[in-house]
Amino acid sequence: MDENTYVEYINNLLANNRVVIFSKTWCPYCYKAKDLFKDLLVPYHEVVLDTMGEKGCKIQEALESMTQQKTVPNIFINSNHIGGYTNLYQAQQTGRLCDIFAGVAGNYNFDLLILGGGSGGLAAAQEAAALGKKVALCDFVKPTPLGTTWDIGGTCVNVGCVPKKLMHRAGLISHDMKDAPFFGWNTTASGHKWEILVENVQNHIKSINWNYKKDMKKQGISYYNGFAKFVDKHTIVVETEKNQEKVTAETIIVATGGRPNYDDIPGAVDNAITSDDLFSLPKKPKNTLVIGGGYIALESACFLQELGNPCTVMYRSILLRGFDQQMAGKIEEHMKESGVKFVQRCVVLKISRDGGGEGGQIRVEGKYEDGTPYSGSFSTVLLAIGRAPNTSGIGLEAVGVKVHEGTGKIMVDDYDRTNVPNIYAVGDVTFGRPELTPTAIQAGKLLVRRLYTFSVIHPTYRCIPTTVFTTLEYGCVGDSEERAVETYGESNIEVFHSSFSPLESSLAPRFDWRCYAKIVCLKEEEKMKVIGLHILGPNAGEVTQGFALAVKLGAYKEDFDLLFAIHPTNAQIFTKFQVTKSSGEDADLHRCCS
Repeated sequence: MDENTYVEYINNLLANNRVVIFSKTWCPYCYKAKDLFKDLLVPYHEVVLDTMGEKGCKIQEALESMTQQKTVPNIFINSNHIGGYTNLYQAQQTGRLCDIFAGVAGNYNFDLLILGGGSGGLAAAQEAAALGKKVALCDFVKPTPLGTTWDIGGTCVNVGCVPKKLMHRAGLISHDMKDAPFFGWNTTASGHKWEILVENVQNHIKSINWNYKKDMKKQGISYYNGFAKFVDKHTIVVETEKNQEKVTAETIIVATGGRPNYDDIPGAVDNAITSDDLFSLPKKPKNTLVIGGGYIALESACFLQELGNPCTVMYRSILLRGFDQQMAGKIEEHMKESGVKFVQRCVVLKISRDGGGEGGQIRVEGKYEDGTPYSGSFSTVLLAIGRAPNTSGIGLEAVGVKVHEGTGKIMVDDYDRTNVPNIYAVGDVTFGRPELTPTAIQAGKLLVRRLYTFSVIHPTYRCIPTTVFTTLEYGCVGDSEERAVETYGESNIEVFHSSFSPLESSLAPRFDWRCYAKIVCLKEEEKMKVIGLHILGPNAGEVTQGFALAVKLGAYKEDFDLLFAIHPTNAQIFTKFQVTKSSGEDADLHRCCS
């Protein structure tokens, strides 16, 4: 038989079988390919070349001339050559395999297209480009009602973590200046210049924006600065000020993030600002009402107060929902001591311009839980009452992507897959995921590795460390005391705790007794497994980052006890716990000093 006869034999097999695998008995990747088809409940026809003698060798030679592939498995679907197991796996991961079975697979402009230029989207784009994929990224920022807009980088870089931390630092400097005379410094302060702070913060943000664009160009990532909308599951149309352009991609990731809520409060859109506006305000906010009880509200109120803008926080139920409530209470106490006022259990009904009034020109009307009316006037009203996902208007309904009915967030599985095989989602836009920058970055990177390598690792959202950057920082990882009791039962939980005084406060009693730390332990026979760690004190974020690894890896109380302390530090408190809550002893009386 000549080569043409074997080619004819192969083509006949392809014509009569939807899936054909040319394999060998010793090849592990052949077994992997067959297992994948079995998992998908797809029947296949197998040709085991090394059991066919000379004929098998001739078939393999014919296959090489047809496909330029020497190795096995050599896979065909609907007479289309797929390649080896790597090609099959990637087609399955990216959703292309469904299109191949349906006979609609085609050539696309890009391997991967990402909607959203925030932390998750950028991480995914950079990872995919590093793996040699052809990548495009679309980013668009709708101006706020005040007209505020920004460049690539998403919430974190432009109107979130980065400017927040810089303004938090500005607030801490005001404390340092007050402490300075106790350490021998003769200082004179002429007052804080809000305009200078804002200018420097914005210049820093612009440098980050520029570096992102530079890095994308260097990596060959195509950047579309326009609003992207789905046409079909492989096609989006990008609208810019000048034109519209259709772009196709084999795989699409939605990473469009979220924006602050206005909650349909009458007058809010016209008279209030959000965190999207705060960090670029051209003038000092002055007397400010912060509406909300989450970390954005409390962090903003703290640095505004320290920078000479008297602050009032209004919240309707509890502070820092989802965080440890004992720690939330201590934060409120400290904020009150620093001058922040609180309006508790009050709902906003209306925000309007009153043309004057003591302390400001914006009138806020509300109602307390008991029905008593509230009213007050302020120079600035900052809404921090939650965030909504950017899923409206991007065409998800046109391609059938499921969103959560109550929140509008995209439904994904543990591997960030939507119900549409080639469409994925990461970050704040996804339902049930923590709204944190590091989780979005991790999700984006790991998703791309699953798509284009043999990785099966996906993020686990347990033991995520985080910090609330109030003036006295609160860092935590693992379970709150309330969650631990709810999950395991009060009798199975022990809490070790202590107040402590930083050495820094020994000359200038800025923090004094208000610093506090605790670990939440699960009783396991005679051992105490640490399942939650909490600290309220200076640099709590830096402290928590290190201890988070111990909690994640399952450390016990005795591991902390046997750890050598770095002296003098605040972090050494975790090596010195003696008092348990169950003992009833006062943690203040046993407080540790650096």
